[in-house]
Amino acid sequence: MRAKKSLGQNFLNDNDILNNIINIDDISNEDIVLEIGPGTGNLTKKILEKKPKNLIVIEKDNELANNLKNTFGDKLEVINNDILNCYKKLKFDKPIKIYGNLPYNISTKILVTFLKINNLNKFCKKLIFIFQKEVAERIVASKNSKNYGRLSILTACKMARKKMFDISPMSFYPKPKVWSSLVVLEPLLNQVKDSEIEKLEHITKIFFSERRKMIKKPLKKLFKNYEEIANKLNINLDIRPQNISEKKYLEISNLYNRIN
Repeated sequence: MRAKKSLGQNFLNDNDILNNIINIDDISNEDIVLEIGPGTGNLTKKILEKKPKNLIVIEKDNELANNLKNTFGDKLEVINNDILNCYKKLKFDKPIKIYGNLPYNISTKILVTFLKINNLNKFCKKLIFIFQKEVAERIVASKNSKNYGRLSILTACKMARKKMFDISPMSFYPKPKVWSSLVVLEPLLNQVKDSEIEKLEHITKIFFSERRKMIKKPLKKLFKNYEEIANKLNINLDIRPQNISEKKYLEISNLYNRIN
């Protein structure tokens, strides 16, 4: 199958990496598994070998979707659609496990879409995703690090995050120009609501649009009495956006939305 550059297709075909991915988590015969962007079905085959209760794959490419149907028959359900268009229609009677070799060009959009699902822990148990390495490092970053930013904060408010290993361009066909990383995400029991995530998106955009500046400037944009607010939240105006924890950003966001 020929990869389509317009869809950001890079098919994972390294058997050792595929085995490492499938062994990250135990798939039992009670599990419902969803795979996003199965492509040529290399990881799909590994998942089926674990004998899950159900496997649903979502493939946007018409040709690949038909190929998956022909290859695996009734062993799985193929949804020929874009995950961003159909995720709201997915209904399960218990939390599922989700795998995905995500196209680089929409990987963060897919992640943020999942972050906006309310009670995410009731929708899924775990997300095992392949991202561009640079994006993966932003997802798992902690405060005071150079990679810490909006994506780190939004994800940390909803999920436990862990980067498992890096993946060479040689493991894909066609070979991408960058390295990739496997990230495991587990929804937290006590997580912020989807409406709070949307508000937090707005707040963090203001702060990290000038991440090298001290936080006095973004606070001043948000609050007329910014000095009083900083004192109330116990924030030093001389620090920079990467020096504030995700919990503190959530406090800023909640306070801003109460006032406005």
